[in-house]
Amino acid sequence: MKKILIAVLATVLICGCVVGGTYAWLIAQTNTITNTFTVGDINITLAETVEQESLKMVPGQVIAKDPKVTVVKESEACWLFVKIEEVNDVDSYLTYAIADGWTELTENSGIYYRAVDYNAADPQVFSVLKEDQVTVKDTVTKEQLKLVTAEGDPIALKFTAYAVQRAGFDTAAAAWAEISQ
Repeated sequence: MKKILIAVLATVLICGCVVGGTYAWLIAQTNTITNTFTVGDINITLAETVEQESLKMVPGQVIAKDPKVTVVKESEACWLFVKIEEVNDVDSYLTYAIADGWTELTENSGIYYRAVDYNAADPQVFSVLKEDQVTVKDTVTKEQLKLVTAEGDPIALKFTAYAVQRAGFDTAAAAWAEISQ
């Protein structure tokens, strides 16, 4: 009876080892992969160094006017826009040109754009006006200038800058549609 009990226990032990070994062959595991997500951002500024007091109109005079849009370093690739609004009868008094690299969104819209790539190292600065200036037309008369002063309606250019990520927008027009909603 002892021999039978030992034989049965040995058989159970052998079967346990065989089954346990089989389970080990059916187990598998991969290495862990970690995805760390960071946050993208776009930051811009719009600034001028010209003092407002120096913008007096004199026929034929070139006036320094230097609005500059800066895309802050580490900003994502973006569509950069600048909107220029003419207050009152600017065309009768002033001429100006847009700096190179800007494209008007649609004819006579006053909205200009450019594509800006990601730059981790440095801010990217873009002049809005060609040669950073406007010119008072030499055809402006003293009477026209007195009229501006008498009516108190200033002749002005207003600049506003916007930026929209390029990811997800194939065209500047599609990006601008998000701004103008």
